[in-house]
Amino acid sequence: MPAEAYHADPRSLSSTGARRILSSCPAVFRYEQTHPQPRKQAFDFGTAAHRLVLGDGPELVCIDADDWRTKAAREERDAVYAAGGVPLLPAEYDQVHAMADALRQHRLAAACFAPGTGRPEVSLFWQDAPTGVMRRARLDWLRHPSGGRLVIPDYKTARDGSPEGIARAVAEHGYHQQAAWYLDGVRALELDEAPAWLLVVQEKTPPYVVTVVELDAISLRIGAAKNRRALERYARCVETGQWPGYADDSTPLYLSLPPWAQIRDTEEYL
Repeated sequence: MPAEAYHADPRSLSSTGARRILSSCPAVFRYEQTHPQPRKQAFDFGTAAHRLVLGDGPELVCIDADDWRTKAAREERDAVYAAGGVPLLPAEYDQVHAMADALRQHRLAAACFAPGTGRPEVSLFWQDAPTGVMRRARLDWLRHPSGGRLVIPDYKTARDGSPEGIARAVAEHGYHQQAAWYLDGVRALELDEAPAWLLVVQEKTPPYVVTVVELDAISLRIGAAKNRRALERYARCVETGQWPGYADDSTPLYLSLPPWAQIRDTEEYL
């Protein structure tokens, strides 16, 4: 299934959507769902890295320019976009290739995405039993059945690939929710009864260190609980046709200072 068709499906909720409706509000989620968001050039680098690691995705095109400031460079860049490719400056092009080479030297990460062991970019669709909501997920890699435990690897690029940095990224970006969501899909479709989800994180600066982590049980439980809250919120909005903002629109929201500001100013002024 093409990535464009997967992301455009209006009948199902993705992990990204579940995280968005919970961290923001239904009104913002609904607007973004019905108004396609413009391409963000900042995502090109991650897309390019995925292309080389997974062996699937848009064509990478090296643009012979120092930057995007000239009209000629921008026109060439836009032509690549129009053709469905990813334009990269020479330094970026060399960088993503160096990252892919480094990942292949990491024993566990290389095994996760070894050519011939599975399929890249696999879409899953299933119905959530408690709410009836159709859910979807797009796995970076689905391994061919081997008789052992099914491992679902997910590749991320990061500025900080240390254990502490990864833990912060998990909390900030909701990767524990993504993990729980994908594991739900694998179990619901009976691909495996007890699958594992591995986060393969690679730093974007030399020597392009790779770290592979598996989230602990409490992190997955929290992720699953947040997903359940998001699914219930989404189902309620679909049922009522109402996509509210951050608060009830019939009464004012009673608000306090943030705890840190309250403590600081109480000590200083009261």
